[in-house]
Amino acid sequence: QDCNDPDTASNKLHDFTCTCKSDMSIMKVNGPATCSKDECASNPCDASQSQTCNDPDQTLTSVGDYTCTCPNGVVATGGAVAKCIDNECDANPCGTGGDQDCNDPDTASNKLHDFTCTCKSDMSIMKVDGPATCSKDECASNPCDASQSQTCNDPDQTLTSVGDYTCTCPNGVVATGGAVAKCIDNECDANPCGTGGDQDCNDPDTASNKLHDFTCTCKSDMSI
Repeated sequence: QDCNDPDTASNKLHDFTCTCKSDMSIMKVNGPATCSKDECASNPCDASQSQTCNDPDQTLTSVGDYTCTCPNGVVATGGAVAKCIDNECDANPCGTGGDQDCNDPDTASNKLHDFTCTCKSDMSIMKVDGPATCSKDECASNPCDASQSQTCNDPDQTLTSVGDYTCTCPNGVVATGGAVAKCIDNECDANPCGTGGDQDCNDPDTASNKLHDFTCTCKSDMSI
């Protein structure tokens, strides 16, 4: 503030004035003025990002309380060096697993919560403003042995349960080992009649892989 006493010759009291340097129109007689300073007047915000400035308390005791607001309503921190959110995908809102593609359709207006997460395994699975729940049917790649007429089943198709598919033989036996599994063609291969050599084993139907239809016949008496 600048102080001025207009009449020093007569030594008149209480006629001095206090004038604010920040605004010459703010003046008070016989006491200090209440000065104010609009920090936004110096354009501290980033005009290239269309930030708007607001100084809620323009008294000189509250310096540095101005805010810079982005077009989408987000208040930028750091004053002029603040950066508005241009592309929400920059923050990896769809996760870092690499199973989803992120797309922010409107980066010009800095609109929030309009990004989408789309599953790479199935482009029809999409979610707005959050990660999608992606799935992958491992049976789609035909991992089972078609030559053995195995059928594939993937009970849990979330990406966190990879390798849980099963290959089932025509007789209902679940093959182990995925595509390298071997269905039971001939039950006699497992020597179900013993290894003593006194019996003959016969599996009458190996084509369908039917179970428990093999027979053990005594060599000493074919009727047994």
